[in-house]
Amino acid sequence: MKKVWSKVFRPGEKWSGCIGRSKYVRFKALGEDANMALLLYNMRDTSERYNMPDTLKGQCTAHLTTGNVLMSDNGRVLASIVEDSLGWHDTITGLTTRAATDAKYGESTYQRDRNDWLRSGMENVAMELERNDMSLRDLVPCVNLFSKVYVNEDGSMHYEPGWCKEGSTVTLRTEMDCIVILSNTPNPLNPATTYPAVPVEVQVFDAPATDLCDPCVTHRPENYRAFENTREYYELLGL
Repeated sequence: MKKVWSKVFRPGEKWSGCIGRSKYVRFKALGEDANMALLLYNMRDTSERYNMPDTLKGQCTAHLTTGNVLMSDNGRVLASIVEDSLGWHDTITGLTTRAATDAKYGESTYQRDRNDWLRSGMENVAMELERNDMSLRDLVPCVNLFSKVYVNEDGSMHYEPGWCKEGSTVTLRTEMDCIVILSNTPNPLNPATTYPAVPVEVQVFDAPATDLCDPCVTHRPENYRAFENTREYYELLGL
């Protein structure tokens, strides 16, 4: 595979950029209890974006792993998960806020702490949305890579400490040209009282076109239909 790009994200770091279809995007935790918030938007039309309810309902799951796809609100596949050393990534807890970050880890401001200030996921994503001609009106639920959160019988949500080990990996394959927004900020339910300082490496490689026998295509009938919708979209664009 030809490597296209790589970057190590420091704790609290954010990023957004365009990643074309047929790319592997590989995430590697460089420490325990990593968390990388991920959002996806159609690069050509940002009104189309990752849809959490359709993704989970269509695949009869509340978490993501190998074989699952990230569906858009137009019934297409933005990305699929082709490799996963963990088997569970959180889809339901969302982003940390400024208030929650201050309450858990101590008040922190850029004016006082400069680059050592403790960033929140919501602030990071808000800035990257603006950079891509969007706003908080375009915010959707994120995927929290590397985190395991499950719901107990009483309806309470439980974060599993120690789920992510150093060296854990997950690889996505882009099925559409995407705007990708990333925030290396803690999972909101992480019980640690010290701000988690876990770098995450991201590498992008060229990937072959997805064929109809791919495990992500055959995982569910809904996946197959979503891939068909994606193929039709690009055929009509002449791409």
